Amino acid sequence: MAFDYGTKRIGIAVTDPLQIIATGLDTIHPNLIVEYLKKYLQTEQVERFIVGEPKQMDNTPSQSAIHVKGFVNLLNRTFPDVPIEMLDERFTSKMASATIAQSGMNKKGRQNKELVDTISAVILLQSWMRKKSF
Repeated sequence: MAFDYGTKRIGIAVTDPLQIIATGLDTIHPNLIVEYLKKYLQTEQVERFIVGEPKQMDNTPSQSAIHVKGFVNLLNRTFPDVPIEMLDERFTSKMASATIAQSGMNKKGRQNKELVDTISAVILLQSWMRKKSF
């Protein structure tokens, strides 16, 4: 399960048990994420959490890194049995916006920030799956 964390929304993506296809699951407000995950984990097995690590071009943490660190700490405290991996998330939002634009979606759909966050999480999870396969 991958997360594109933001202070307003968290994009969530999951993969199938064989880890072949990443799929957008949802976009949740950060205040609702713990309850959402508790409910989800009652019916689904999650091997690990992949969290996007915000970095600047010079590889230093971006301004939002402190918020992501707080989110990771929350996940660690609440779900101690689920390992967490951080993965560089630079360009995922731009890639998500480009993907949406190429899909032929109308202007209103392209401006849907929740969709961008969910697709960003999908791209993050796909990157982790590619990295893992090498």
